[in-house]
Amino acid sequence: MKIARLTLCLILILLTGPLFAQRKITIKMATQIPENTPWGFFLTQIANDWRKITNGQVDVILYHNKTAGNEEAVVRNLRLNQLQAAVLSTFGLAQVTPEIMTFSCPFVIRDDKELDLVLNGIKGELEDKICAKGYFTLAWSRIGWVRFFSKVPVYEPADMKKLKLGTVNEYETLNQVFRTLGFQMVPVAQNEVLVALNSPMVDAVYNSPAAVGSAQLFALAKNMASLNVAPFIGAVIISQRTWNSIPENYRPLLIEAAKKREAELDLVVRKFEDDMIKTMANYGLVTNKLTPAQEQLWYDEMEKALPGLMGTFVDKGLYSRIDAILKEHRRKK
Repeated sequence: MKIARLTLCLILILLTGPLFAQRKITIKMATQIPENTPWGFFLTQIANDWRKITNGQVDVILYHNKTAGNEEAVVRNLRLNQLQAAVLSTFGLAQVTPEIMTFSCPFVIRDDKELDLVLNGIKGELEDKICAKGYFTLAWSRIGWVRFFSKVPVYEPADMKKLKLGTVNEYETLNQVFRTLGFQMVPVAQNEVLVALNSPMVDAVYNSPAAVGSAQLFALAKNMASLNVAPFIGAVIISQRTWNSIPENYRPLLIEAAKKREAELDLVVRKFEDDMIKTMANYGLVTNKLTPAQEQLWYDEMEKALPGLMGTFVDKGLYSRIDAILKEHRRKK
């Protein structure tokens, strides 16, 4: 009798073992990005790559264009395991690890070359901080540069201080920095920015050219200052619990596929932003070119404000490492 039961158990193990090993892993991934953008295409490619690499064992379901809620809701649902992965901007990542906002401190990182140097220099540290909160970082992406768009030309900080700068609540940490710089910040709901610009309520906004072009805000805010205010970056993260559930032999291949797409996206995004600015220029956007002396006025304003931001918006340790990278680079120029 015992031998019969043992035989039955062995048969069941042999029958169910392969099925268990091939169980399907469904990953729900949320993003604020519309599907028909370079970033949306990038995520679709990753989902397809992972499906092929794992022979369908890993299935990534994408929720584009805020269908899973804003970034605050997405992070909350990640913690509840209602979502297993997400693409988060600097602001969303700051809800996972607040120190990351230091990366987008205005007027610190000033161009693409500096952005590359800083990101390559500190992303390992950022990934460690994200990992400590229970997430694995699959890829990084630039989203674009924050620029000022206004009804009248803006060249110097004094010009902006005369205007009412429209802001959305999702950017509250950055809004606080601008208030520190003396700007008049006017809270506006995300879907009412265009209406606010079409009234005396708001004179200017700040966002990436891609976002401003997509929302047609440049029709009313026809002036764009040439100054790069701050870089927007994003990262694809996945919960460690979900990542660890993927068979170990697949994980290096999945990372390799994500990194390959990351490099491809980086080239596309740089061109996409340039093309968006050219398109807006064809429809009336004017780029107000700042002189080096005018740019320096903005940098000086930020330099004066930095001591008061340490320990709040700015992480002192992370800023020190970013500053060291930038000083070394600028010294060699």
